[in-house]
Amino acid sequence: MIRRSRVSDERVEAPAARIECWCLHGAVGHSGDWRTLSALLAQQRIASRAIDLWRFADDASLSMPGFAAALHAEALEEPCRAGGRVLVGYSMGGRLALHALLEEHHPWQAAVIISAHPGLESESDRAARRAADREWAARAITSDWNAFLNAWNAQAVLGGALPRDEESAKKLAQHRQVIARRFIDWSLGAQAPLWDRLAEIQAPVLWVAGDRDAKFLDLARRAVDHLPAGRLAVVPGAGHRVPWEAPDVLAAEIRAFADLVTGS
Repeated sequence: MIRRSRVSDERVEAPAARIECWCLHGAVGHSGDWRTLSALLAQQRIASRAIDLWRFADDASLSMPGFAAALHAEALEEPCRAGGRVLVGYSMGGRLALHALLEEHHPWQAAVIISAHPGLESESDRAARRAADREWAARAITSDWNAFLNAWNAQAVLGGALPRDEESAKKLAQHRQVIARRFIDWSLGAQAPLWDRLAEIQAPVLWVAGDRDAKFLDLARRAVDHLPAGRLAVVPGAGHRVPWEAPDVLAAEIRAFADLVTGS
């Protein structure tokens, strides 16, 4: 059963849950994007809470570390009803998750990072990405919304649109201003590269990439080498959008990882 919490988060309960996954969506996504995976996880006694990132809109210029601190505080306000909390982040959400794992005394027992980039290392690359994301931000505000979504999904790395019902698509459109703002604040070009800090993350991390997503698979392999407790999962036949291209495989990988983390 899905219930609303914190305005537009979605929580899926699981009987006798072994862990609870807090899930962070991508740059043009919302909490409902996790529903298929959440249902599969519930069958494995894994509860989930899909966070609506767009509700963190009170601060007009919320940084990625600022978001991490806010999420950390929010998690500490709630008792954990399972054996532990696992932070799951896809793409932009994966970068946010990395910042959360770098917070002191964070509440996450482990993390799953999917198709994410630890950071661009050259200032020229970061400048180019900031410029590109400013253009996406402008299009999110000024373009016809469907035209904006079509252009976003037409990027080769993404491989097409996500399956969304009409209600979900309309709700996403209501957030176009904060989505545009986060293209600026949470741009990969605005993010300090985290490569040298990955060794600080002591929590177990499962880093997931699709075997058809060559760029992000290379990044995943390199990132895992920097993590003290990192594990790599390569999903056969999947591209960048692993949670929607191969939800069954991803759910099985998370279940096995949860067994490892909890010792069950």
